[in-house]
Amino acid sequence: MVRKVLGVIVGYIVMALFVFLTFTGAYLALGAEQAFKPGNYNVSLRWIAISIVLGLIAAIIGGCVCALISRSWRASQVLAGLVLVLGLLVAIPALTANDARPNMRPRDVPNLQAMQNARTPKWFALLNPIVGAVGVLVGAGLRRKISKSSE
Repeated sequence: MVRKVLGVIVGYIVMALFVFLTFTGAYLALGAEQAFKPGNYNVSLRWIAISIVLGLIAAIIGGCVCALISRSWRASQVLAGLVLVLGLLVAIPALTANDARPNMRPRDVPNLQAMQNARTPKWFALLNPIVGAVGVLVGAGLRRKISKSSE
């Protein structure tokens, strides 16, 4: 049981670290002018595409780590459910907010300010947790296939 709980926790932490590091790197590489639409905080299609890819990779890695540690498909399902539920909870403000944040963006925006003011489409806020949950299950499934083929 401890192994299963540890797998879920470590899988989630690995996902969070991967997302933080790669999204920070992506923002530094792209800069505000490519991460956002001109003059405002609405994210660009390029940023959305990169976010989907990086989020999926993070989820696959997290699912693989969870399966590796827990040796349990059920623990991977729990992680996928956790990613889905937490992602939907995070999406609620984006779906219901009457946004009073400033939308006029200066040319150069520090990473933290960009994260705080970024505006994503509502469909994207709903897609993220689904991509995450599916990615976790794919990663766990890959781990299961690798371990079965090595037996």
